[in-house]
Amino acid sequence: MATAAPPARAATGPSPDAVAAMTPLAGGRLALVAFALALGTFMMVLDTTIANVSLPTIAGNLGVSSDVSTWIVTAFAVANGISVPLTGWLMRRFGVVRVFCTSLALFTIASLLCGIAWSLPSLIAFRVLQGGVSGPMMPGSQALLISIFPSEKRSTALGIWSMTTLVAPIMGPILGGYISDNYHWSWIFLINIPFGIFAAAICWTNLRKRDTPTVKVPIDTIGLALLILWVGSLQIMLDLGKNADWFNDPTIVVLAAIAGIMFIAWLIWELTDANPIVDLSLFRSRNFAIGNIAFCLGYAVFFANILILPLWLQTQLGYTATWAGLVAAPSGVIAVILTPFAARLSGKIDARILASVAFIGFAVSYWMRSGYTTTASFGDLVMPLLVQGVSMATFFLSMLTIALDRIPPDRMPSATGLSNFTRIVAGSFAASIVTTAWDRRETLHQARLSEAVGDGVPFQMAIDRLQHLGLTAQQAAGAVTRQMIGQAYLLASTDLFRISAYLSAALLLLVWLCRRPAGGGGPVAAD
Repeated sequence: MATAAPPARAATGPSPDAVAAMTPLAGGRLALVAFALALGTFMMVLDTTIANVSLPTIAGNLGVSSDVSTWIVTAFAVANGISVPLTGWLMRRFGVVRVFCTSLALFTIASLLCGIAWSLPSLIAFRVLQGGVSGPMMPGSQALLISIFPSEKRSTALGIWSMTTLVAPIMGPILGGYISDNYHWSWIFLINIPFGIFAAAICWTNLRKRDTPTVKVPIDTIGLALLILWVGSLQIMLDLGKNADWFNDPTIVVLAAIAGIMFIAWLIWELTDANPIVDLSLFRSRNFAIGNIAFCLGYAVFFANILILPLWLQTQLGYTATWAGLVAAPSGVIAVILTPFAARLSGKIDARILASVAFIGFAVSYWMRSGYTTTASFGDLVMPLLVQGVSMATFFLSMLTIALDRIPPDRMPSATGLSNFTRIVAGSFAASIVTTAWDRRETLHQARLSEAVGDGVPFQMAIDRLQHLGLTAQQAAGAVTRQMIGQAYLLASTDLFRISAYLSAALLLLVWLCRRPAGGGGPVAAD
């Protein structure tokens, strides 16, 4: 019996929609869509740093202490880190375009909610939402940028993506500082709304017919639940512990127990499940395991330092949020200038050499900061950060090249997702740890200074001198105490800078335990 003839379209080739999905864009449409995609990445990365210099302002406005306000940073980072492993499943199930545009729209709504937050708990809750929905934005924008450019211009697409990820951290502290000093802090979040609407509308209008094929794939719900439980419990423990006397508080003990038990259960589940949400078998590769450890620890030290410096400048040296942001800006400018040169070198020389340049630069930068004084000029503060800019230009590129060495193409999305997850979560944990360490070191140094000065001759001489200048005895004692607190925070800061330098030097040695990567490479599209 004759079979029915297939539809004519099947015989003549792919459908018009399929052809459109495979055809690169051109002209003004390409420029507009590329700009919208880059804007989406820019917004997401901007929100990882824009709040850093605004924490004292937000804390004062909401009536909380500066150390508690760090939850605003860590809540976003943890939620974003947890959502990253879901990205691959979401894009395979619903399509890259649909997931990216939905993520961008939800991010815009979450930004509105952050801007109208009425208390610290509400702001933290909305930051969790903002971080959670933003997981697909970076890998989605990267994959779509590559798809809309012709193959011979893929390097241009990756260059646009890379530049946005470097420019956004520069603009974050500057923009956040300026807004906090001149307007209400809520505008650091509300500013996302018009740009989010524009980017989402442009991307959906131009790309909705170019979406990737979808397939029903299983999701590891138990693994995801265990991941949320152990990461969330550990982060809450780190954030609460500094104000709860750590393990002398039953709540901290319970959170630590939950985090430990859930982590072990998660490890067992992910190693035995057929479709794990996080493919831990990737750590069998020496370069992936050692490279990711070095990458995560290096990023954790870096993130801790970009958080603690503006806090110290604003709470102890009297810097405004704007000027605190301007101190950090030059390092980003140097990174942007040097990154294209680093990308060219990455294909020609051993990535371990570039990684060594990064860790040496970080170590030198942190060591220079350990020489800060309370009378340091703007130039004195900026010089170490210029050195850091050199490290930023080589750090991310070289560490990704090492960690993703010899990973099969079919496992690359899982590898990049896992690398991003561990890096983001490590940075969040570091933010909580460094603020705790800063306060504890300050308490220690203040106690030592009080013992040295006490009520003896040096203290009395200072009081007498200030009274001769017109202060009352109480005012003079307050001024001396304030000076001791300022010196104690300075010593605490320089202690942390020095420890950071030692850690960076140690990570330099760790890099050389990796084998030489088979070849250079630029940023890798992840889904």
